[in-house]
Amino acid sequence: MKARVTVTLKNGVLDPQGKAIEGALGGLGFDGVASVRQGKVFDVEMRHTEAAAAQAELAEICEKLLANTVIEDYAIELM
Repeated sequence: MKARVTVTLKNGVLDPQGKAIEGALGGLGFDGVASVRQGKVFDVEMRHTEAAAAQAELAEICEKLLANTVIEDYAIELM
C-alpha cells in the first residue's frame, strides 16, 4: 500500500522560507500570490494491506521521525 505524508508548519509558526519564496514570486511579476507556506512531502510504500494498520504505523512514524509535532502538522493520504 502506498501513502503520501505531507508535513507543514503549524499556523502561527514563522516560515522564513515561505516568505522568501513569496518575495521572489512578487519580484518575478506573480502579483496574484497572497502568501506561501512551505512543507515536506514523503511518498512511502507500506507492506500492510489493511488501511487501518498502515494508517496507524504511519502516524507513529510521523510522531517519532517525520514531523516535529511541536511546530509541525502532518497529513496522511493512503493511495
